[in-house]
Amino acid sequence: MKVYFVGAGPGAPDLITLRGAKLLGQVRMVMYAGSLVPTDMLQHCDPAAELIDTAGLNLEQQQACYLRAHEAGMDVVRLHSGDPAIYGATAEQMRRLDALGIAYEVVPGVSSFTAAAAAVQAELTKPEVSQTVILTRVSGRASAVPETEAIALLAEHRATMCIFLSGPHLKKIVGDLRLHYPDDTPVTLVYRASWPEQRTYTGTLATVLAETKRGAWNLTTMMLVGAALDRGQQAESSLYSKDFTHLFRVVKKKRATRTQTSRAAKPEAADNDAVPAGKTSRVSNKETVS
Repeated sequence: MKVYFVGAGPGAPDLITLRGAKLLGQVRMVMYAGSLVPTDMLQHCDPAAELIDTAGLNLEQQQACYLRAHEAGMDVVRLHSGDPAIYGATAEQMRRLDALGIAYEVVPGVSSFTAAAAAVQAELTKPEVSQTVILTRVSGRASAVPETEAIALLAEHRATMCIFLSGPHLKKIVGDLRLHYPDDTPVTLVYRASWPEQRTYTGTLATVLAETKRGAWNLTTMMLVGAALDRGQQAESSLYSKDFTHLFRVVKKKRATRTQTSRAAKPEAADNDAVPAGKTSRVSNKETVS
């Protein structure tokens, strides 16, 4: 018996990985958070599988489900939104499975921050602009953010930031970001990336609060911010430059021809003494006669 922590992806049923979908179709018990994973995702499950919505269950009740499956010899998929490694609350479940001697495996998924970038066709890293992506959130009742990771401190780097669960805290977040980012820094909000009800907003730190209605962007909103989101002309990577050589593409440099080489080897007349008597020498477009 094994528990599989499977990343469901951002929401769209076809954005789960092939391995994740295959496991859903094989196991006899699926545990999922109905508040975060759309029911459309369950179409990948075996029709005979037991489906358990964990949104209303505490950790001990979920542990009881694992024990029941273990006693019955049933594999379990624990379906998590996005990728289980990011804000998945999987570590405490794994500790309990370790104590119970129950094996488990993690199957990665597409995170909502990459789905949000895809929704607005944005690249989060650009040469000479930002090569760093910071994933963070504000403190909530369930999980506090360490003081050393406050958004106001992270903003000092001016890197691309992806702020999870940002909707209810926009005013505070924007205030903290403006301590270090210029007011014209691009901002994007994506509500439920890849879901049918997906919504997006694009603006700047100076405009986002005035142009969005308070309460319209709730907990499942991703905020992207940083100069890399600017669609204007920026430096390009050398990776695909026709003059750039790397392991898989060698650019052959042109060799000088024999004629070019021989011409380069002949010294030019240093002064008028090298010109025969009665001949004309051109120097800086002026004629002198010797």
